[in-house]
Amino acid sequence: MATDEVRKDLRAAVAARQELGPEYEAEIIDGFLEKLDARDRYRSAGLLPEPAPRRRPSRETDPGGLALAIVSIVAAIPITAIAAGMIGPFGVVICWAGLVAINFARTIARRG
Repeated sequence: MATDEVRKDLRAAVAARQELGPEYEAEIIDGFLEKLDARDRYRSAGLLPEPAPRRRPSRETDPGGLALAIVSIVAAIPITAIAAGMIGPFGVVICWAGLVAINFARTIARRG
């Protein structure tokens, strides 16, 4: 789990590698790994706080569920008309069961 500080250090190491060239690659990698080792030593000694666990996207930050619901409703209109015209009421029940199953599966996948 990378923190913002580790990401910043890694980006700096990559930028230094690009600027200095491949002949300094080993030194750049060793320097970056030494920083990680030092950070781990400080953390195990209790001098640095443990990184906060990553949170899963909430409903507000993951609009995929809303998009799927809107697309399902828009797609349901012609699908219902086609199913009703070709099969009748049983076709309408089948198509709506499929749409509900797709949205239900998306909801279960987000919670799992």
